[in-house]
Amino acid sequence: MQPFIVNIIHRPELVPEYAEKVTGHGKAEDIGRKALLTESLDIFKLQQDCAHRNGLKTTIQMTYASLFNAEAVALAKEHHAQYGDEIALSLLGLPCKEFREKYHTRDFCIWMFSMEDKKAIVRDVFGKFRECFGFYPESTGSYYLDAGLINFIKAEYPSVKCAVATCWEEGPKAYHTCNNSWFTLMDGGPWAPWIPSKQNTHAPAANEAEDSGIVAIPHLSRDLLACYDGNGSNFGTHPQNVLRGMIYDTKTWEYPYLYNLIDQYRSLGKFNDGYAYNMMFVGPGWLNKMGRWEQPFELLKKSYEDGCAYYGKLKREGKLADMTMAEFADHYRKIRTYTTPECALWRDILYGSKKQLFWYCDPFMRACVNMDQGGAIVDLRPYAAKLEWPVGIGTKHVQDASYPYLIQEKYRAGYFTHYAGEGTVRSAKLRYNGEEVDLCLCRTKAHFSRDGGCRRLTLDPVEIAFEGLILKLETVITFMEGDSSIRYDRRIVEISDPAAQVEIDEYMVASYGTTEYPEDMTPLTLAVDGEELRYAYRCRELTRANAGRVRCTLPPIETRVELTCEGRNRTGYAREGYAFSPVFTLGYTATLTAKEGVTTWLRLEKAN
Repeated sequence: MQPFIVNIIHRPELVPEYAEKVTGHGKAEDIGRKALLTESLDIFKLQQDCAHRNGLKTTIQMTYASLFNAEAVALAKEHHAQYGDEIALSLLGLPCKEFREKYHTRDFCIWMFSMEDKKAIVRDVFGKFRECFGFYPESTGSYYLDAGLINFIKAEYPSVKCAVATCWEEGPKAYHTCNNSWFTLMDGGPWAPWIPSKQNTHAPAANEAEDSGIVAIPHLSRDLLACYDGNGSNFGTHPQNVLRGMIYDTKTWEYPYLYNLIDQYRSLGKFNDGYAYNMMFVGPGWLNKMGRWEQPFELLKKSYEDGCAYYGKLKREGKLADMTMAEFADHYRKIRTYTTPECALWRDILYGSKKQLFWYCDPFMRACVNMDQGGAIVDLRPYAAKLEWPVGIGTKHVQDASYPYLIQEKYRAGYFTHYAGEGTVRSAKLRYNGEEVDLCLCRTKAHFSRDGGCRRLTLDPVEIAFEGLILKLETVITFMEGDSSIRYDRRIVEISDPAAQVEIDEYMVASYGTTEYPEDMTPLTLAVDGEELRYAYRCRELTRANAGRVRCTLPPIETRVELTCEGRNRTGYAREGYAFSPVFTLGYTATLTAKEGVTTWLRLEKAN
């Protein structure tokens, strides 16, 4: 195992986006209030001290406001010289007196501006940085950086090699838990570092031609199960997120979950050739002297000190390497190729449910497999399309930067949840003598292995009981590096009647979108081999014995998805939905007897 890598990122955000009203004690807003600026700088000093006392380097992401503060600039220079901290530039923290007077706006999310304004602001901020430090930064970042903006930054400032570029699953779930007022919609991206493509920040580059020229890191390292099932803002290695989630002992002020979460990120080296990464990115607003999220400043301070102390302990034990963002970007390019996938077999460490999710990400897809649903795919993003998705004022997507899904159980249901309609999921059903069982009802556990370029999940066999017949079915799921397909192998390993014939229905219910709300399905075309069907919400179905492939073409997201199958007596089908159930279904039925199996492939490709 390689040493666990951590990026610790601090920003002297002199006007923290959360803190002004708290610091102002109910006074009219004044982002130039001296008490606010003084307290924010004091907290930045505290954070830096926490890291340095534990022998840890940081990346100091200077905000626009901090570039006008001589003390903040002097501190960055001093800590760079003394501790080896990197002086970087954040595109967070734009709001300040100087910014509002110049741009006459209260907007603060760089990706939401028009492209004309994005360029003007970047030139302004980068120019001010160079005026302060005599060089351009090697790292930058925001909650999200759209592809057009990254391409512009890299062309204008080639020194930039690393950026904070998205916030994992910061979409409708987070929006709803912020009183429908936090318009940072960016679901569907990687949870770990990646090289973003020139076409779409969320979709990793497949080759040098697609390489945007930077290494991207996520805004936070989050719990890949609790965050997916619920509000991600409560579950991360950001210590104050853990406090916001109330995941601590209120009497002892201890939070074992924080250390368990860091350790689970350490464990991901088992699935990624020894490489494991984590980051901690906490702005000063989270350590406000007035307290946050029902916790007093003393607890906020203790949690941050304890977090740094744990990383320091790991470093002293030789288990951790602290890197600046620029150092990490160089390291990442040495140890990863364009097609190297990121894998995470993640277990529940919060609720004790023993639930497992497997996350897979490469230049062609992001997929999530749920072992509590028999190995069903419950989230699928078709990166193979490399969908260009301009964001900001003047585009069709002013706020919504999410990468569209084909399957998303939280927004388009999952396995049956209502008396009518279907949810999006990739699973299988078994039928015998008029009875039917969906594998979504069969909990199992997965075991990860690697065979050359294949990453494989072997699931514990599940027992299925029909009237008069009991069988055990094994599932093996294979992801092939450099290939936009997912292979499912199902096999009966035990059966009470060797002569019995069981029908298996390998199916995929899918849709597209970025939110809970349905999109127009009429541009979609379904097909079984050469026969096509234009979607019209009429419940029609195409079927063919021994079909070579079944597929759906989705022009709105420039994606084609298809299933192929190897199995006895196989029949392929494609089915359209209806207005109350705006989905489509692709599938194959086949016959299984004792010791027999069926193999299916799900493939993704760009449609145009």
